[in-house]
Amino acid sequence: MEAKSRRRRLLTVVGAVLAVAVIIGALVLVTGSDDSDETADATTTTVGDAGATSVPAASELPEPPPGITLTEATECPPVDGSAERVQVFAGAPQDCLTPGASYTATFETSEGSFTADLAADAAPETVNNFVVLSRYRYYDGVPFHRVVPGFVIQAGDGDGAPWGNNDLGYEFGDELPADSSAYADYSLAMANSGPDTNGSQFFVVLPGGGSQLQPLYSFFGQVTEGQEVVDAIGALGNPGSADGAPTRSVLIDTIAITETPG
Repeated sequence: MEAKSRRRRLLTVVGAVLAVAVIIGALVLVTGSDDSDETADATTTTVGDAGATSVPAASELPEPPPGITLTEATECPPVDGSAERVQVFAGAPQDCLTPGASYTATFETSEGSFTADLAADAAPETVNNFVVLSRYRYYDGVPFHRVVPGFVIQAGDGDGAPWGNNDLGYEFGDELPADSSAYADYSLAMANSGPDTNGSQFFVVLPGGGSQLQPLYSFFGQVTEGQEVVDAIGALGNPGSADGAPTRSVLIDTIAITETPG
Protein backbone atom coordinates (compact mmCIF):
# COMPACT_ATOMS: atom_id res chain seq x y z
CA MET A 1 0.00 0.00 0.00
CA GLU A 2 2.86 2.38 0.77
CA ALA A 3 4.37 1.64 -2.67
CA LYS A 4 1.04 2.32 -4.37
CA SER A 5 0.76 5.59 -2.46
CA ARG A 6 4.22 6.64 -3.65
CA ARG A 7 3.29 5.80 -7.25
CA ARG A 8 0.10 7.88 -6.97
CA ARG A 9 2.07 10.86 -5.64
CA LEU A 10 4.62 10.47 -8.46
CA LEU A 11 1.91 10.32 -11.11
CA THR A 12 0.29 13.43 -9.64
CA VAL A 13 3.57 15.34 -9.82
CA VAL A 14 4.26 14.15 -13.38
CA GLY A 15 0.73 15.11 -14.43
CA ALA A 16 1.16 18.59 -13.00
CA VAL A 17 4.48 19.06 -14.80
CA LEU A 18 2.96 17.93 -18.10
CA ALA A 19 0.03 20.31 -17.64
CA VAL A 20 2.39 23.24 -17.07
CA ALA A 21 4.39 22.24 -20.17
CA VAL A 22 1.24 22.16 -22.30
CA ILE A 23 0.18 25.61 -21.07
CA ILE A 24 3.63 27.08 -21.79
CA GLY A 25 3.64 25.51 -25.24
CA ALA A 26 0.25 27.02 -26.02
CA LEU A 27 1.41 30.47 -24.94
CA VAL A 28 4.47 30.21 -27.21
CA LEU A 29 2.23 29.37 -30.15
CA VAL A 30 -0.14 32.25 -29.42
CA THR A 31 2.54 34.93 -28.93
CA GLY A 32 4.94 33.64 -31.58
CA SER A 33 7.83 34.09 -29.16
CA ASP A 34 9.85 31.85 -26.92
CA ASP A 35 11.61 34.78 -25.19
CA SER A 36 15.02 33.50 -26.28
CA ASP A 37 17.87 36.01 -26.71
CA GLU A 38 19.00 35.28 -30.28
CA THR A 39 21.85 37.28 -31.82
CA ALA A 40 21.56 38.86 -35.25
CA ASP A 41 23.54 36.09 -36.95
CA ALA A 42 21.84 33.17 -35.19
CA THR A 43 19.38 30.90 -37.00
CA THR A 44 16.22 29.09 -36.08
CA THR A 45 15.04 25.90 -37.71
CA THR A 46 11.71 25.22 -39.36
CA VAL A 47 10.46 22.03 -40.93
CA GLY A 48 8.48 22.06 -44.16
CA ASP A 49 7.82 19.72 -47.06
CA ALA A 50 11.47 19.90 -48.08
CA GLY A 51 12.73 19.14 -44.57
CA ALA A 52 14.60 21.31 -42.10
CA THR A 53 15.80 24.71 -43.33
CA SER A 54 17.73 27.45 -41.59
CA VAL A 55 15.92 30.77 -41.17
CA PRO A 56 17.92 33.86 -40.14
CA ALA A 57 16.93 35.29 -36.79
CA ALA A 58 15.56 38.80 -36.47
CA SER A 59 18.09 41.58 -36.08
CA GLU A 60 18.13 43.72 -32.94
CA LEU A 61 17.03 47.19 -34.03
CA PRO A 62 18.80 50.25 -32.63
CA GLU A 63 16.83 52.91 -30.80
CA PRO A 64 16.35 56.20 -32.71
CA PRO A 65 18.52 59.12 -31.58
CA PRO A 66 17.12 61.40 -28.86
CA GLY A 67 14.93 64.32 -29.85
CA ILE A 68 13.23 67.22 -28.15
CA THR A 69 9.58 67.48 -27.12
CA LEU A 70 7.62 70.48 -28.38
CA THR A 71 5.28 72.07 -25.84
CA GLU A 72 3.90 74.79 -28.12
CA ALA A 73 1.94 74.62 -31.36
CA THR A 74 3.95 73.04 -34.19
CA GLU A 75 5.33 75.77 -36.44
CA CYS A 76 6.58 75.22 -39.97
CA PRO A 77 10.18 73.99 -39.80
CA PRO A 78 13.10 75.43 -41.78
CA VAL A 79 12.97 74.15 -45.35
CA ASP A 80 16.70 73.31 -45.33
CA GLY A 81 16.27 70.63 -42.65
CA SER A 82 18.40 72.51 -40.13
CA ALA A 83 15.91 72.11 -37.28
CA GLU A 84 16.80 70.14 -34.17
CA ARG A 85 15.32 66.65 -34.22
CA VAL A 86 11.84 66.59 -32.67
CA GLN A 87 10.51 63.34 -31.23
CA VAL A 88 7.18 64.40 -29.68
CA PHE A 89 4.88 67.20 -30.82
CA ALA A 90 2.26 69.23 -28.96
CA GLY A 91 -0.25 68.81 -31.77
CA ALA A 92 -0.70 68.36 -35.50
CA PRO A 93 1.28 70.77 -37.66
CA GLN A 94 -0.20 73.76 -39.46
CA ASP A 95 -0.31 73.79 -43.24
CA CYS A 96 3.28 74.31 -44.38
CA LEU A 97 2.92 73.45 -48.10
CA THR A 98 3.29 76.14 -50.73
CA PRO A 99 0.16 76.32 -52.91
CA GLY A 100 0.78 74.89 -56.36
CA ALA A 101 4.21 73.49 -55.50
CA SER A 102 5.17 69.86 -56.03
CA TYR A 103 7.20 67.82 -53.55
CA THR A 104 9.63 64.93 -53.71
CA ALA A 105 11.24 63.02 -50.86
CA THR A 106 14.67 61.42 -51.10
CA PHE A 107 15.19 58.65 -48.54
CA GLU A 108 18.84 58.24 -47.62
CA THR A 109 19.15 54.84 -45.95
CA SER A 110 21.94 52.53 -44.84
CA GLU A 111 20.98 50.32 -47.81
CA GLY A 112 21.07 53.13 -50.40
CA SER A 113 18.74 55.91 -51.50
CA PHE A 114 15.37 56.09 -53.23
CA THR A 115 13.15 58.99 -54.26
CA ALA A 116 9.37 59.38 -54.24
CA ASP A 117 6.99 61.92 -55.72
CA LEU A 118 4.54 63.04 -53.04
CA ALA A 119 0.85 63.26 -53.99
CA ALA A 120 -0.05 66.64 -52.49
CA ASP A 121 -3.17 66.93 -54.66
CA ALA A 122 -4.59 63.58 -53.58
CA ALA A 123 -3.58 63.75 -49.92
CA PRO A 124 -2.61 67.31 -48.90
CA GLU A 125 -2.86 66.77 -45.14
CA THR A 126 -0.87 63.55 -45.28
CA VAL A 127 1.86 65.07 -47.48
CA ASN A 128 2.02 68.16 -45.30
CA ASN A 129 2.46 65.97 -42.23
CA PHE A 130 5.20 63.91 -43.91
CA VAL A 131 7.04 67.02 -45.13
CA VAL A 132 6.91 68.66 -41.70
CA LEU A 133 8.14 65.52 -39.90
CA SER A 134 10.94 65.06 -42.42
CA ARG A 135 12.08 68.68 -42.06
CA TYR A 136 11.99 68.33 -38.29
CA ARG A 137 14.32 65.32 -38.81
CA TYR A 138 11.85 63.06 -37.06
CA TYR A 139 12.80 60.14 -39.32
CA ASP A 140 16.56 60.53 -38.88
CA GLY A 141 18.04 57.30 -37.48
CA VAL A 142 14.70 55.46 -37.55
CA PRO A 143 14.80 51.84 -38.80
CA PHE A 144 12.48 49.92 -41.07
CA HIS A 145 11.06 47.89 -38.21
CA ARG A 146 8.66 45.76 -40.28
CA VAL A 147 9.73 44.02 -43.48
CA VAL A 148 7.38 41.49 -45.07
CA PRO A 149 8.67 40.08 -48.39
CA GLY A 150 6.11 40.38 -51.17
CA PHE A 151 4.06 42.85 -49.12
CA VAL A 152 5.52 46.02 -47.53
CA ILE A 153 8.47 47.64 -45.80
CA GLN A 154 7.36 49.84 -42.89
CA ALA A 155 9.10 52.58 -40.90
CA GLY A 156 8.37 55.74 -38.95
CA ASP A 157 8.37 54.62 -35.32
CA GLY A 158 10.44 57.49 -33.97
CA ASP A 159 10.70 56.49 -30.31
CA GLY A 160 11.76 52.84 -30.52
CA ALA A 161 10.75 49.63 -28.81
CA PRO A 162 8.13 48.35 -28.59
CA TRP A 163 8.29 48.80 -32.35
CA GLY A 164 5.13 49.91 -34.11
CA ASN A 165 3.64 51.57 -31.03
CA ASN A 166 5.05 55.11 -30.93
CA ASP A 167 3.45 58.21 -29.44
CA LEU A 168 3.87 61.14 -31.83
CA GLY A 169 1.75 63.49 -29.72
CA TYR A 170 -1.19 63.66 -32.15
CA GLU A 171 -3.18 61.80 -34.80
CA PHE A 172 -4.88 63.04 -37.97
CA GLY A 173 -7.63 61.95 -40.33
CA ASP A 174 -7.63 59.62 -43.31
CA GLU A 175 -7.36 60.64 -46.97
CA LEU A 176 -8.31 57.31 -48.50
CA PRO A 177 -8.11 56.32 -52.17
CA ALA A 178 -11.23 55.25 -54.03
CA ASP A 179 -10.03 51.67 -54.34
CA SER A 180 -7.03 49.40 -53.87
CA SER A 181 -5.60 50.16 -57.32
CA ALA A 182 -3.85 53.16 -55.71
CA TYR A 183 -1.47 50.75 -53.99
CA ALA A 184 0.70 50.15 -57.04
CA ASP A 185 4.16 48.62 -56.71
CA TYR A 186 6.46 51.02 -54.80
CA SER A 187 3.64 53.32 -53.68
CA LEU A 188 3.68 55.02 -50.25
CA ALA A 189 0.84 54.92 -47.74
CA MET A 190 0.28 55.63 -44.08
CA ALA A 191 0.14 52.84 -41.52
CA ASN A 192 -2.63 53.14 -38.94
CA SER A 193 -4.40 51.33 -36.12
CA GLY A 194 -7.92 52.11 -37.34
CA PRO A 195 -9.88 54.97 -38.92
CA ASP A 196 -8.30 58.43 -38.51
CA THR A 197 -5.30 57.27 -36.48
CA ASN A 198 -2.52 58.43 -38.80
CA GLY A 199 0.70 59.68 -37.26
CA SER A 200 4.26 59.10 -38.44
CA GLN A 201 4.42 55.48 -39.58
CA PHE A 202 4.31 54.73 -43.30
CA PHE A 203 4.98 51.84 -45.62
CA VAL A 204 6.23 51.23 -49.16
CA VAL A 205 4.35 48.59 -51.13
CA LEU A 206 6.58 45.85 -52.51
CA PRO A 207 5.84 44.32 -55.94
CA GLY A 208 2.60 42.37 -55.71
CA GLY A 209 1.81 43.63 -52.21
CA GLY A 210 -0.97 46.01 -53.22
CA SER A 211 -3.37 43.16 -54.01
CA GLN A 212 -3.36 42.29 -50.30
CA LEU A 213 -4.55 45.75 -49.21
CA GLN A 214 -8.02 47.21 -48.83
CA PRO A 215 -8.42 51.00 -49.42
CA LEU A 216 -8.00 51.73 -45.71
CA TYR A 217 -4.64 53.50 -45.80
CA SER A 218 -3.89 57.03 -46.96
CA PHE A 219 -1.93 56.84 -50.21
CA PHE A 220 0.51 59.76 -50.51
CA GLY A 221 3.32 59.03 -52.94
CA GLN A 222 5.12 56.88 -55.49
CA VAL A 223 8.76 55.81 -55.63
CA THR A 224 10.22 56.97 -58.96
CA GLU A 225 13.94 56.26 -58.47
CA GLY A 226 15.84 53.62 -56.53
CA GLN A 227 13.27 50.84 -56.67
CA GLU A 228 16.16 48.40 -56.45
CA VAL A 229 16.95 49.77 -52.98
CA VAL A 230 13.36 49.17 -51.88
CA ASP A 231 13.68 45.62 -53.23
CA ALA A 232 16.94 45.12 -51.32
CA ILE A 233 15.28 46.22 -48.08
CA GLY A 234 12.29 43.99 -48.82
CA ALA A 235 14.61 41.00 -49.27
CA LEU A 236 15.67 41.34 -45.61
CA GLY A 237 12.35 40.03 -44.34
CA ASN A 238 12.43 37.13 -41.90
CA PRO A 239 10.01 34.28 -42.67
CA GLY A 240 10.28 33.13 -39.07
CA SER A 241 9.29 36.48 -37.55
CA ALA A 242 5.67 36.99 -36.54
CA ASP A 243 6.06 40.79 -36.33
CA GLY A 244 8.12 41.30 -39.51
CA ALA A 245 11.39 42.16 -37.75
CA PRO A 246 14.10 42.20 -40.47
CA THR A 247 17.18 40.03 -40.54
CA ARG A 248 19.43 43.08 -40.82
CA SER A 249 18.84 46.57 -39.49
CA VAL A 250 18.19 49.22 -42.18
CA LEU A 251 18.18 52.82 -40.95
CA ILE A 252 16.80 55.98 -42.50
CA ASP A 253 19.73 58.40 -42.31
CA THR A 254 17.52 61.31 -43.35
CA ILE A 255 14.65 62.23 -45.67
CA ALA A 256 15.37 65.30 -47.81
CA ILE A 257 12.34 67.21 -49.13
CA THR A 258 12.59 69.04 -52.44
CA GLU A 259 9.97 71.70 -53.21
CA THR A 260 9.39 72.75 -56.83
CA PRO A 261 7.26 75.86 -57.41
CA GLY A 262 4.19 75.39 -59.59
